[in-house]
Amino acid sequence: MEISYFVTPFFAWLVAGCSKFAINTIKAKRLAFDLVGYGGLPSNHSAIVSSAAAIIFYKEGLDEPALVVALALAFIVILDANTLRQQVGKHAKAINILHKHQEKPLRERMGHTRIEIIAGIFTGILSAWLIYTAELHFAN
Repeated sequence: MEISYFVTPFFAWLVAGCSKFAINTIKAKRLAFDLVGYGGLPSNHSAIVSSAAAIIFYKEGLDEPALVVALALAFIVILDANTLRQQVGKHAKAINILHKHQEKPLRERMGHTRIEIIAGIFTGILSAWLIYTAELHFAN
């Protein structure tokens, strides 16, 4: 198995995470290390699973059965990011209101908006394309 299949999701995670940190730092007008994590633009989860599906598509084409598995996984993760994790964030907000005096409140920003998910998908596809074209360039 070629290393690009392993490198691509990690690269997408790195690109999405660095982008999210830069965006949060600009918005907060400070180094926003505390804002790194769940939620925000772009979605790390969407970038990772999209990059895995994209690298399979670029290298193997539409006829590859593994592409179906990668797309199914991506669909599940993306739905989870938009629905279930947003509900978890709403519950955390309600719990924080009930327990105002707790030492460390629960993180309320858990899920992603559709824009954050779409940005993650584009980040993943672009990351896979960069790995794929770099691999082609260095192979010749």
